Amino acid sequence: MSVVGIDLGFQSCYVAVARAGGIETVANEYSDRSTPACVSFGPRNRSVGAAAKGQVVTNCKNTVQGFKRFHGRAFSDPYVQSAKSSLVYDLAQLPSGSTGIKVMYMEEEKVFSIEQVTAMLLTKLKETAETAMKKPVADCVISVPSFYTDAERRSVIDAAQIAGLNCLRLMNETTAVTLAYGIYKQDLPAPEEKPRNVVFVDLGHSGYQVSICAFNKGKLKMLASASDAALGGKDFDEVLVNHFCEEFGKKYKLDVKTKPRALVRLYQECEKLKKLMSANSSDLPLNIECFMNDIDWKSHVSGSVFIRGHFEEMCAGLLAKVEAPLRSVMEQAKLKKEDLYAVEIVGGASRIPAVKERVCKFFGKELSMTLNADEAVARGCALQCAILSPAFKVREFSITDVVPYPISLKWNSAAEEGLSDCEVFPKNHAAPFSKVLTFYRREPFSLEAYYNNPKELPYPDPSIGQFMVQKVVPQANGESSKVKVKVRVNVHGVFSVSSASLVEVLKPTEGEEPMETDLAGKEDESKMQTDQDDQKAQGDGQKDNADKKSETEEMEVTSEDGKEKNQASSAKKPKVKTKTVELPIENSLRWQLTNDTVNLFVENEGKMIMQDKLEKERNDAKNNVEEYVYDMRDKLHGLLEKFVSESDRDTFSLRLEDTENWLYEDGEDQQKQVYIDKLAELKKLGQPIRERYNEAEERPKAFDELGKHIQQFMKIVEAYKTKEEQYEHLDELEMLKVDKQVNDAMIWMNSKMNAQSKHNLTQEPAVKVREIQAKTKELDSACNPIVSKPKPKVEVPKDEKAEQNGPVNGQEGTEAQPGSPEKGAAGGTAAPESAEGNKLPEMDID
Repeated sequence: MSVVGIDLGFQSCYVAVARAGGIETVANEYSDRSTPACVSFGPRNRSVGAAAKGQVVTNCKNTVQGFKRFHGRAFSDPYVQSAKSSLVYDLAQLPSGSTGIKVMYMEEEKVFSIEQVTAMLLTKLKETAETAMKKPVADCVISVPSFYTDAERRSVIDAAQIAGLNCLRLMNETTAVTLAYGIYKQDLPAPEEKPRNVVFVDLGHSGYQVSICAFNKGKLKMLASASDAALGGKDFDEVLVNHFCEEFGKKYKLDVKTKPRALVRLYQECEKLKKLMSANSSDLPLNIECFMNDIDWKSHVSGSVFIRGHFEEMCAGLLAKVEAPLRSVMEQAKLKKEDLYAVEIVGGASRIPAVKERVCKFFGKELSMTLNADEAVARGCALQCAILSPAFKVREFSITDVVPYPISLKWNSAAEEGLSDCEVFPKNHAAPFSKVLTFYRREPFSLEAYYNNPKELPYPDPSIGQFMVQKVVPQANGESSKVKVKVRVNVHGVFSVSSASLVEVLKPTEGEEPMETDLAGKEDESKMQTDQDDQKAQGDGQKDNADKKSETEEMEVTSEDGKEKNQASSAKKPKVKTKTVELPIENSLRWQLTNDTVNLFVENEGKMIMQDKLEKERNDAKNNVEEYVYDMRDKLHGLLEKFVSESDRDTFSLRLEDTENWLYEDGEDQQKQVYIDKLAELKKLGQPIRERYNEAEERPKAFDELGKHIQQFMKIVEAYKTKEEQYEHLDELEMLKVDKQVNDAMIWMNSKMNAQSKHNLTQEPAVKVREIQAKTKELDSACNPIVSKPKPKVEVPKDEKAEQNGPVNGQEGTEAQPGSPEKGAAGGTAAPESAEGNKLPEMDID
């Protein structure tokens, strides 16, 4: 079973796999462990990853990147609208109202959903893992930012499904980092001791996340998390880009942002400059040839001033945002700075010195960088996948995550003549987790889930979705029915109403006391009972019903004078017979893809994969023709020169030249079979030449091998004639046959060698290697069975065995003494069965 963790980044992606030796981050076909989160669309195929990154400039309008933040967002979303201006590709509105990407693919204008584009990237990462592991990949754990909302998480799950991946868990990036950090620690405090508190600061290319985790031996518990989705490495790049755009505009009176290709190149160079200046204090140049209107632009920036002086002034607004999440997470966890064991910093943008200075100054601690800043998330995801997989035995390590935003439910209440609501999961509540709510209803009713603190959300709409509980009917006596509704935040961090059931009260049978009930008069009143299911993501974390109940909290929500009041339900009620009936639930979730849509996308993805495969085969066939032309053209005047006549060389060279011209003219865009046929035509002329060369190279070796065999058999024949003891058992007539075979082989070899020595290298050889090898095999087949016959065994008569005291089979015998166990009934002596006797144990000798 494959165990794969995927860090689905904004700019770069990493794939980690679990092997017998541990966790390994695998490399792609370019031997790079980082795969760009980039997809490029062409007239015949798609390119994904590094191949797409190479087309960012040449095919900028159809090469998409930075699409991770569009998951689950409407086209009218303010973030989407603000991001449009900085994108070189086009966004479009899908019929559902969500965001799509408009490109030219297969020479047609297409609009792909964000889920489809992410699925293309996941398909590429899946292929990378399969190549590394040499087996199919299905199960995986995928990372998402901790600040992702329900709609964004559902969108990523849909993308994984389209790519043919079974996502066992969507794992928060900060949680993955904590797992990668804690599972290898051998010195963690015991469960009953005070936990070790560690802060994790993750500044990536598109987001800033901070969390505090409490570690004990064998478990981790997230205490709090905070984030700023509007702060990342790309924002520092943006500052540089704006700076140089302004500088270029002042100097040349040109607006760089009106030229997509020039803007893309500037973004690339500014990102390189930022990385170089994080490690260098010397002056670094920014050189872009033919930047715009054939202008070669050169600019110098001092690294020291840029990072610690002028750059801080330019990025003052961004750097001021660093401390707010740090302060927030400390307040949420209710910890002091002295309660912290370490501050671990990861993420590509965490290398910016100004950022590290502010984090270090806030906590008053030296920063710890024990984890790989880029690969820690992927490694944590792979570890989680190994924990979930039955194929791997991993040290027991429980993971308790948190709910990033408070979630509430609201419903219609006739008693209140309006809406009632209740906070089901407060901020930083343990996750995954389930609760059971009890309602009293006579008819179907709906529940609306929403985030009750919209100011915290990096998302314009706090709504999660509506859940309609159907087929609710009153009790037989006309009173309200008891309906239990199970709500859950699952391992993906997604909220759902997972089940609903109606508790039907059965009539008492004859002889039983009448049932007492407190349902009378509570037609529109609601009672909420929470059964807290503390679930572990380990083991069978894929199943929603693998909850482990730890405690039960009961509350009643009753209506009094138009106000709701919480009362502890402690009165004992008589036991009654009930029957539970499962109720259907109709979900209406924001931007949730329907099953039909997902199936259609899966089918389309399969077609595109097949088209990519066909195009790759076509390009390979074309490249094979081009490679053969260049290879043979060079060798005709070098390695193969002696094996082709001058006239044939001129003819073949002319044909190669014509083929080369054809490749760049009419042959530029042909079907796969055309290239295969063209290569076959060339090989008709070139293959005989190459075969003559190969024959000339291998023929001496084949003759040497035949000569060795002839010499070997000649020595045996000579030894037989001189009556050497080793061969005296061989038959004379058969040895005469061996002598004849050896002489015939020698005559044949000498004749062929003489004939070949007089033969021209430009002609077909007088003898081929396969003929020589066949002669060698023929000689061995005729002679080996004769000369390798073993000596016949000599049987010693039984009478002699009993009397013989001397050496037997070259070993000393022993004489049995009177009264010894070896003495038989007739007074004779039995042969000892020992290593020194004449009966040896059988042995298999390799």
